[in-house]
Amino acid sequence: MTGEDEQLVLHARDVQFDWAALPMHWIPGEPQATHTINVLHLALPEGERWFVEVFKQAVPLIRDERLKEDVLGFIGQEAVHAEAHDGAAAHLEAAGVRVRPFVAQMEWLFRKLLGDRDLTGKAAEEWLVERLGIIAAIEHYTAFLGQWVLDAPLAEAGADPVMLDLLRWHGAEEVEHRSVAFDLFVHLDGRYTRRVRSMAAVTPVLAWVFARGTRYLMRHDPTHPGRASLRGHRRAARRGLLPTGRQLVREIRPYFRRSYHPSGTGSTEQAVAYLASSPAARAAG
Repeated sequence: MTGEDEQLVLHARDVQFDWAALPMHWIPGEPQATHTINVLHLALPEGERWFVEVFKQAVPLIRDERLKEDVLGFIGQEAVHAEAHDGAAAHLEAAGVRVRPFVAQMEWLFRKLLGDRDLTGKAAEEWLVERLGIIAAIEHYTAFLGQWVLDAPLAEAGADPVMLDLLRWHGAEEVEHRSVAFDLFVHLDGRYTRRVRSMAAVTPVLAWVFARGTRYLMRHDPTHPGRASLRGHRRAARRGLLPTGRQLVREIRPYFRRSYHPSGTGSTEQAVAYLASSPAARAAG
């Protein structure tokens, strides 16, 4: 870590969220924006549990004590993120949305395609580092999305305050630990070609997950079944309720610079300030 992150000690916050009063469309009048963000609840738990397992395998290889401390803090935070989004997914299921078929696809992606393989020695280490490169690329996007949700005018659009707190608490922690996956990848490998290859693989897969997930949730919405559309996404993005395509493209470019470091994405000061005021984080102590 560098600059404003140097003194930051990462730790998990044992947050809880009460979904009893959550409306189906928690951004009023915006079913597509609501469900695009709801994809996080279906995709992230499996992804974050996968992050944790891969990082645990990397811990014995870390030769820097500060980095090891950061990695352990990252593991703790990601485990709590998975549980929190699991709770939101369970609420969707209870409200009549069949989430299991889509979640099963995420399980296949992370447990089968990207899971452990029957490898030993150098081959096992190469597969570990390959996955660390993928996680570093994903964390580039989660840091961007974390900062985006801290800035987005979701409250002004009437977003449910409990869901907004979940998203901003999670987003703030993503900004808080944005450098850890990249620093670990560089520590154990750091090859520029692997970094570029990982981002080239991650970008279309993430786009597929969100597009497919939005279509799935819109189609299975028990209160307002409909079809997701590019026009609907653009309309919500113009209101600031989803990231724009231009924002996403602009965010990809820095990752391909040889001098790239995640500390240039997002504001630690803003993230820490939100975590100090988050109702869930404050209740967790």
